[in-house]
Amino acid sequence: MKERDNTPGAIGDDSGTPLEATALKRTSAKKKAHELAKYLREERPDYVYLKDLFRYLRTELAIEIPKASHKLPYVPSEAELQSYWQAVWQAENFSDMVLIKMLLYTGVRVSELCNIHLSEVDIGECQIKVTSGKGHKDRVVPFPPSFKEALAMHMRQLKDGGADYLFESSWKKKYTERGVRKILERYSKAAGLAHLISPHQLRHFLLTWLKKQGIDDALIQPYSGHASRQALEIYSKLALTEAQKEYNRVIGGFPI
Repeated sequence: MKERDNTPGAIGDDSGTPLEATALKRTSAKKKAHELAKYLREERPDYVYLKDLFRYLRTELAIEIPKASHKLPYVPSEAELQSYWQAVWQAENFSDMVLIKMLLYTGVRVSELCNIHLSEVDIGECQIKVTSGKGHKDRVVPFPPSFKEALAMHMRQLKDGGADYLFESSWKKKYTERGVRKILERYSKAAGLAHLISPHQLRHFLLTWLKKQGIDDALIQPYSGHASRQALEIYSKLALTEAQKEYNRVIGGFPI
């Protein structure tokens, strides 16, 4: 009987053949597919049949599907955010200040921000209607009363110029997602941050910060705009006024 090589690194299969050598003897995937096709052609397989076939084949061969790693998103620290805002403040660009605070205070996605009409902003109630957000859902998001005056001034300037959208260029064109990202990146570099700040990171910061203040997930969901079944059930049970009351209670301590 042939003895198995017990030399370190010479791990073998039941026949004593090193696994590395076994792997090298594998038929190419293309050739093996050609061989299998000979057996399967008479079955006239369709996509669903083949999908089931290979699912059972994975079970027979005890092959596990590797799970995708879910990497946590980068969220700026309060110190980084304060350095970032200092760079924004020093630039003295009023429109950029309003834009960045809008992202910070409301947590809207950049695509949603670019599509906000002036008519969808309720200064009196400190609310903004987001139409056709992710999943084509409409929702209402709040902004703090302390932001009301600056936002009203920004809107007045736009209305005087005949604008339609909350953020428009001097050529009467609404801001693009790419344009907003470039604005944020410019201030990231000015602040000397190791990571470039994106609209989504400002959104993550707000939602994470609200969670740290002890606000229940049910109250954060309407502002996050997550369209899961669980979130939709919450919408039907939750009064917006209750959610905004909690938001107003803690937003005074927001770092910016």
